[in-house]
Amino acid sequence: MTLRILALLVLLLTVSGLQSAHAAGAGETPPHQHWHFKGPLGQYDQDALQRGFLVYRQVCSACHSLDKLSYRNLEGIGYDDAQIKAIAKEYTVTDGPNDEGEMFERPAIPSDRFVSPFPNTAAAKASNGGAYPPDLSLIAHARHHGADYIYALLAKGYVEPPADSHLLPGQYYNKYMAGHVIAMAPPLSDGLVAYPDGSPERVEQYAKDVAEFLQWAADPHMEERKTTGIAVIFFLAIFSFVFFRAKKKLWKNVKKK
Repeated sequence: MTLRILALLVLLLTVSGLQSAHAAGAGETPPHQHWHFKGPLGQYDQDALQRGFLVYRQVCSACHSLDKLSYRNLEGIGYDDAQIKAIAKEYTVTDGPNDEGEMFERPAIPSDRFVSPFPNTAAAKASNGGAYPPDLSLIAHARHHGADYIYALLAKGYVEPPADSHLLPGQYYNKYMAGHVIAMAPPLSDGLVAYPDGSPERVEQYAKDVAEFLQWAADPHMEERKTTGIAVIFFLAIFSFVFFRAKKKLWKNVKKK
């Protein structure tokens, strides 16, 4: 009897949760995009990563942090030591205490974490109408559909709201956002970021590049992991073949009873 009551409670809670999610208006499923990093042999497109970092740096970093990355991690997308040092020097970090026991400011160095655009959570909320801009370090893993979701939200999600929608000041309608309401104004527009490699300077390209960059930020060791996995599979295949041949040789003269 107790088990039946418990099962009934679980069922009711599940149904209630599904109804709440439906009432909140789950975002539309983003369309699948072609990504070079997908599949067992997939690798990041380094040119896209550098373009995506450029979009993050010039657009997204005004509100969103990348707390899990250090500037030296940019080596993983093709920047050399001199370039990384130059990028880091553009930012200021608070360090200390010094010999006098006081905190001081200095230019960032490659070992420093990416500098946050706000000193604390309260300041971030105050600058964004009460909404806290999430850190983007793991956003590609934190959202279902990952890079597809990021691309769709940025490139295709901002549309005219339905007639029955009720948006408050500072809110925008995005069909891929859960609940369809987002506090971030459309961040991208054609020609916003200059691409030195001549790639199209359009919203769709910006969104694709920054989505790939954020996928890398969430999983910078993906290529090494895949390379190791392939090497292990190859080793096991050779190992199995050698043992199979050894077994055949050892047992070929053994008579069956």
